[in-house]
Amino acid sequence: MLARRMRHLVFVILDSLRYDSWVAAEPETLGQLGPVERRWSYATWTAPSHYNLLMGLLPHTSPPEVYASEYYKQDFLRYGERLGVKDMEFKRLLPSIFLPTYLKHSLGYRTHARVSMPVLNKHTVINRDFDSYELMPKHNDMAAMLPEMRFDDGPAFHLLNVGETHYPYATPDEDPSKWPHISGVHGVFKRLDERGEAGDAVEFFDQTKLRELHARQVEAVRYLDGVFARLFDLLPSDTWVVVTSDHGELFGEERYFGHGPIMHEKVLEVPFVEGIVP
Repeated sequence: MLARRMRHLVFVILDSLRYDSWVAAEPETLGQLGPVERRWSYATWTAPSHYNLLMGLLPHTSPPEVYASEYYKQDFLRYGERLGVKDMEFKRLLPSIFLPTYLKHSLGYRTHARVSMPVLNKHTVINRDFDSYELMPKHNDMAAMLPEMRFDDGPAFHLLNVGETHYPYATPDEDPSKWPHISGVHGVFKRLDERGEAGDAVEFFDQTKLRELHARQVEAVRYLDGVFARLFDLLPSDTWVVVTSDHGELFGEERYFGHGPIMHEKVLEVPFVEGIVP
């Protein structure tokens, strides 16, 4: 009886998406979940940010004059509403402090992940207590994740890591030969053992190109809004959906580009919206 009353829970993480890119795109379907909030990521890179998200720590509001422990407590209590579970307590997440573990073993959820970024592949620590976990064949095809989503065997938790908003900010039907190319960004892990070239600084900080890249991210959000319309049609009624980003992105502000080893407001600032599927 309890399982039938619990809500399905879906996290959609729009990788690298800046808050102001969402605002500029004005996505109509996503707007049906509610007004977008400006929040802050706990990390500036994909892997640690997703680990925080899977601990249940969603992007925070950075409230002043609040003890961290009190903020965490109130944030975790929100899961009672999200899941439809009364008397949700933080101590029930212990000792793992890992949301998929709690959902699967304490509440009987089916847990599934579809990820776009190779740093989140199934051999990493992120893949723990998921019933299914898959790195998608393409890094930029959220629509390909939808047919694999299942909600017919008790309550389900789905994590979708979406890559269209990550560099090179490309939709799945775009010819890869048309993608932008910035030296030092493509194939970064393949080049870690190489010595010498560190990237072309002149190309790297071409302001016209960086503005074009930001515009591509905005257009990626507009494209994804149509994919979200298909997702919302697929989800059972009363499903709780969280849509956010793992971190932001820099497009030339103070001579920064990208994310990771960067301390800047725009790499921590992310959009956040949640609610019951419309």
